[in-house]
Amino acid sequence: MSTIVTRMGDAASVEMTPDELRRDVIEGSEAAAAKGKIPVLEEREVEYLVDMFTCPSRIWGVTRGHEGILTKDGSTNTVCSSRLSSGVCAPLNREAAVRLFETAFAFDTMEVGHTDYSVKPSKFIASLEQEHMELLQHVTILPLFYGFMPNLGLYYQPDGPFPNPSDLLPKGRIEEARAAQEEALEACCEDIVWLSQQMVDVAADGVNFDTVASTGDADFLAALKACEEVTTTTGLPVEIGMAAEMVLGFHGELEYDGVRLAGLWPHQQLKLVEKAGAAIFGPVVNTNTRKSCAWNVARAVTFVKAVTAAATIPIHPNVGLGVGGVPMFEVAPADMVSRASAALIEIGGADGL
Repeated sequence: MSTIVTRMGDAASVEMTPDELRRDVIEGSEAAAAKGKIPVLEEREVEYLVDMFTCPSRIWGVTRGHEGILTKDGSTNTVCSSRLSSGVCAPLNREAAVRLFETAFAFDTMEVGHTDYSVKPSKFIASLEQEHMELLQHVTILPLFYGFMPNLGLYYQPDGPFPNPSDLLPKGRIEEARAAQEEALEACCEDIVWLSQQMVDVAADGVNFDTVASTGDADFLAALKACEEVTTTTGLPVEIGMAAEMVLGFHGELEYDGVRLAGLWPHQQLKLVEKAGAAIFGPVVNTNTRKSCAWNVARAVTFVKAVTAAATIPIHPNVGLGVGGVPMFEVAPADMVSRASAALIEIGGADGL
């Protein structure tokens, strides 16, 4: 075979030779190693990825017995919505969709979450969300999480009461911007804890803090503090899924357990998530649309391997739109989703996805 048809990080088809694929796998791993100061992939792992991408089959899977557990953010949007998570917009309500994921799609776990999916708006309809959770607990068997994202950005003006750091920082008002973030994260933390506690009352099996640190280190700190409070006071398992591979330092000086949060890579984020008491950690590795999927998967696997090597809790990497080696495209191509998923388990050592 002279060339192999594969994809770029934007899902465009591209033809590459086996040598070009091998080069991209090696360079992708080296890129992760240089950023995170972690080991590159071993030769046998490089060979696995080269074999995977040169294989002409449409779908790639894990070895029997290596199957991973699936947890899911965004809940039922892939069925109920035509926009979110590349949905098909079937005429189903949320309860029917959850039952469909259990009985037809054989999901291991499922999540109840509002379409808006941020803690700030969700807290105002907590009683309605409790009804959905309680109803589904009566008619399903699989573990049900309640999911939402901290989304600290909603606590800043004009959506929230606190001054917006994005307005203050360009004006050089750094201390004011930092003070606003510190106040906002406390309010966000309080909301996360309160909403999580509401789900205890209706027998939720866990909560999922997803897209954590989407607005930087203050967002991450709010989630860590809330996780610590929820796990110690309620015993409710918490899954923390990140928003990006590196924590952005919009504040720059915030710390948790003596560790500065800005600039942390996935294997460094893990240790703080464990200290906060989380039950599952979902690391994220961003996809570079200008690089091949072979390069992106190798990079993602290198980061995740460093996470699993140090982990004492289950690791569920995010394999979604534009992360985890999956192309940034509205309808994620199954050939690349299956390859990225298998590689993260077989080489990355992930417990689930």
